[in-house]
Amino acid sequence: MSDTTRQAPSPADVASLARPRHPVETAGERPVVEVTGAQALVLSLEAVGADTVFGIPGGAILPAYDPMLDSAKVRHILVRHEQGAGHAAEGYASATGRVGVCMATSGPGATNLVTPIANAHMDSVPIVAITGQVPSSAIGTDAFQEADIRGITMPITKHNYLVTDAAKIPQAIAEAFHIASTGRPGPVLVDISKDALQARTTFSWPPKIDLPGYRPVTHPHGKQIREAARLMAAAARPVFYVGGGVVRGHASEELRRLVELTQIPVVTTLMARGTVPDSNPLNLGMPGMHGTVAAVTALQKSDLIIALGARFDDRVTGLLSSFAPAAKVIHADIDPAEISKNRTADVPIVGDVREVIVALTDHIASERRDASLEPGAWDFAAWRERVAGWKETFPLGYTDSEDGTLSPQYVIERIGALSGPEATYVAGVGQHQMWAAQFVQYERPNSWINSGGLGTMGFSVPAAMGAKVAEPERTVWAIDGDGCFQMTNQELATCVVNNIPIKVAVINNSSLGMVRQWQTLFYNQRYSNTDLQTTSDRVPDFVKLAEAYGCLGLRAETREDVDAVIKQALETNDRPVVIDFIVHRDAMVWPMVPAGVSNDMIQVARHEAPVWDREEEAP
Repeated sequence: MSDTTRQAPSPADVASLARPRHPVETAGERPVVEVTGAQALVLSLEAVGADTVFGIPGGAILPAYDPMLDSAKVRHILVRHEQGAGHAAEGYASATGRVGVCMATSGPGATNLVTPIANAHMDSVPIVAITGQVPSSAIGTDAFQEADIRGITMPITKHNYLVTDAAKIPQAIAEAFHIASTGRPGPVLVDISKDALQARTTFSWPPKIDLPGYRPVTHPHGKQIREAARLMAAAARPVFYVGGGVVRGHASEELRRLVELTQIPVVTTLMARGTVPDSNPLNLGMPGMHGTVAAVTALQKSDLIIALGARFDDRVTGLLSSFAPAAKVIHADIDPAEISKNRTADVPIVGDVREVIVALTDHIASERRDASLEPGAWDFAAWRERVAGWKETFPLGYTDSEDGTLSPQYVIERIGALSGPEATYVAGVGQHQMWAAQFVQYERPNSWINSGGLGTMGFSVPAAMGAKVAEPERTVWAIDGDGCFQMTNQELATCVVNNIPIKVAVINNSSLGMVRQWQTLFYNQRYSNTDLQTTSDRVPDFVKLAEAYGCLGLRAETREDVDAVIKQALETNDRPVVIDFIVHRDAMVWPMVPAGVSNDMIQVARHEAPVWDREEEAP
């Protein structure tokens, strides 16, 4: 048979070439192996320490799936939707701080990853998304399942790659993991054309990393540390404003030492719950739209805000022009673009938050040993007494419904009390998210995982799945709403098949609850398209749905049911558990600062605002 009539290799022939051959040469200490691009991808994932990939195969990424079958180091978990793969990678990363990995094919497979990539970008979660792409010769021709995923995701990734040369796959993977996990963490996309996965190349590790424009500043400037300490010593009403950057920067222990040293009150944002234990009397709780009265008021009346890994987002500041009007600001962040973006910093500090905190602690400890301190320096006793009074006078609380229907706050409170601080709690988005942030006692970092910046409904179940894979010894709760749960509950099948026994608490108020709350407060109780009919008609019946997936399905409708079903869930570890908690549909999240107004307008209940003594009205 002539060369011109020889048949093209079959897919099986191509797959058989994916097995690495014996080393053909050595480059110093690095063996060089002849492989396909697909095998180079799998070997690269092994080399960077990836142990789990969440994904779904498809045409363009298919060459990578055959050599993955041979890997003894990388576990692939077949999800039921690519969005589930992305959120699972986020849950894995958020629970451990390690880079999460997800994989999808070209076109719709890749575009289904856009939401979790955007979510990871907003919340600074280190993930690497690997997508297949049509052959390089077909790029730009509107080929079947072609989408410019690199262009689509450019605004929502730290960096992304289109790889069309098999020899460049190891470098792209090494750089992607480095970028995702250093500086301000975030998502990186690696899009690889099908012909690059099929082509033969050589593999050696480590590859050369060439990132001349990427040099995150990690060490803070000593002058800024000294100036920050000077402002802190001179302040009368300082507050630590702690954001999710402290969690991502693995700086919680260092922060706790700084707080104990200075005895300055602390507020922890939605993304920072657990960085300082809730049991610490200096922790005033969560600031912002649904924050505690003590946390919101302390920021408003402070004369110095020490912002650590926080970004002054609108949900914390309320009307920005009225936020903390008398306060100077020390703002420390690894990302210089965040500093003074929303609120001008009097002392900007660019650096890794852990290094910043350690430098501050060392400098302050040294300064406080100096006998020549100004009178009153570092004396915040009166301020601590004042904020403690707010905390005591306006604690978080709720009122049970008059008709005896379950209070959602009570359900979540009992889940936290019975599961304890060593469990991990993963929330969806909406009222149940806020109640889970308020009524579970958080004592350690990474115990609270949620979609904070993007507010992605459907986040909870797949993210809990990823967290459980990362830390199988922990109890992992997905605390979800009946609306959120219906967006991604197909991942229960993934959990059953792969023995990932998460616990799911569906806070079922038969509504899109937060939207209904706003319709009650701001739209004259005109409930347009928020009734989900999950309790009145049980469409669907969540217990039957759970059982259809092979989970244990339970339901609680009274207070007497709550502890019993939670305990049964905690005792069941051979399969996932789904509990349908039928709760009062008109329960609301309080406190609340309505959107777009000053934090001074905080309400503790409907039409009820804190009443201050005359001396409390002034800063």
